[in-house]
Amino acid sequence: QVQLVESGGGLGQPGGSLRLSCAASGRILSINDMGWYRQAPGKQRELVAAITRGGSTNYANSVKGRFTISRDNAKNTADLQMNSLQPEDTAVYYCNADITTSPLFPRRNYWGQGTQVTVSS
Repeated sequence: QVQLVESGGGLGQPGGSLRLSCAASGRILSINDMGWYRQAPGKQRELVAAITRGGSTNYANSVKGRFTISRDNAKNTADLQMNSLQPEDTAVYYCNADITTSPLFPRRNYWGQGTQVTVSS
């Protein structure tokens, strides 16, 4: 079984910072792309940031210059550093990863359970 567990959410102030962490555990052979998505109330889930195994990154326009995604391939973790927070960043944030568990099976896409981020003064 593979699990993605997020941590680090909570209440942040406008202009402040929060850091989210995602740890993948279980029977993992390799992890390809990892990413962070978010879903605000009444809205569709959207990509926030993604990172390849080699470190190439991709960001939503709304967070460029404010958020930074990073990963540690040895630890199977991915972090999202969120700076200059805005009330519009309020959402449930989900970790996502493409994981191979066996050379006999194709890689699958996994989701974490989500962590709430609320930006408010």
